[in-house]
Amino acid sequence: MPAEQIQPIAPSKRTAIVDMLRGWALLGVVLMNYVDYHDVGWNPPKTYHADLLTNILQYTGWIVFAAKSWTMLSMLFGYGFAVLIRNIADKGYNPVKFFTVRMLWLFVIAFVNCCFWWGDILKDYAFMGLVMLLFYKIKPKPAFIFAVVLFFILPALAPWIYKIPSDGEKYFGELLPLYHSKNFFDNVKFNLLGTWYREMISPGYLYMVHLVQLLCFMLGFAAQRVNFFENLADNKKQVKRIFWCTLVGFMLLTIFFPLSQKMKWEFFKYYNVRYPYIIVTMLCTVSALCCLYVNGKLKAFFRALEAIGKMTLTNYMVQNIISFFVFGGVGLALGSTMPFWFYWALPLSIYIAQIYFSKWWLARYNYGLVEWIWRQLSYNKHLPLRKVKN
Repeated sequence: MPAEQIQPIAPSKRTAIVDMLRGWALLGVVLMNYVDYHDVGWNPPKTYHADLLTNILQYTGWIVFAAKSWTMLSMLFGYGFAVLIRNIADKGYNPVKFFTVRMLWLFVIAFVNCCFWWGDILKDYAFMGLVMLLFYKIKPKPAFIFAVVLFFILPALAPWIYKIPSDGEKYFGELLPLYHSKNFFDNVKFNLLGTWYREMISPGYLYMVHLVQLLCFMLGFAAQRVNFFENLADNKKQVKRIFWCTLVGFMLLTIFFPLSQKMKWEFFKYYNVRYPYIIVTMLCTVSALCCLYVNGKLKAFFRALEAIGKMTLTNYMVQNIISFFVFGGVGLALGSTMPFWFYWALPLSIYIAQIYFSKWWLARYNYGLVEWIWRQLSYNKHLPLRKVKN
């Protein structure tokens, strides 16, 4: 029999920089998710005059946030997977059984989230989390090598995968009357079917996104196994090296994209470097934030990120529920009717409000509400939500 009962990692033992990075990633998630509503809702999508502000926001989103947030969260998921597996195994329990149950409950939470947001990614974390169980005994060096191999192979696979025919977008467009409906259940049906057509049966998403997730999971897993984030101050030189290398890669690829279009190179037909660009940019952002943090810069900013990052799951679902009632027909029905800046201003306002709410909540409670429910289901035991006053 196991000598010790399994418990979640105590809040005081969490790695601060990891929660801070989750908080930063959540900013990109809410911004890019809400921007999606600018283009969804009309078939064909409505177009707006691209003024200077719109161009700035679009390029900022594309360079800084687009796909960088979910890849960052995927890397941190791999980190969390490694922490959890070790914690369970060290106490004499079966980590495969425990994590399988945990991912099955995440599927349930993902289904609830899909009712409010057709772009849900929780289901993908749950599915790929189960896949990661095939590698839970892997050493950090093979895990890192596996990620590097995927990094160079995926661009060669992408052109073939994107050629696979799919009617997902066509069927998604046919669902738009449900989106504009004033009926709550029509809106839910739109989100569930939209998730199915746009993601679950779309080859570009089904294969590429999950392979990229696996790559990022492996990076996070390897980082935890060598205690990279736990010993960030000792790894200061390595962090700087990663930053400068990825910054150079980011700049070269940023130049390469418009240049290849202008020169009409057919390079992308055979080797699509979109996801390497995304991953390099994501790692550049992570290393930059780590450099600032380890040097003691922007302390108030990082404390805010840490607060919202500790409640990532709760805040993510709340963001989606708000968007459901703001953009869908059952709520304010704003859809894609607002100027482009609105799809930045609204999520940014929500994000700032969530920072203050997260600080208030965590001063009184041990976990975010959804995190607390998920932990209780995973550990099959009651866990105290309210903090005990000394």
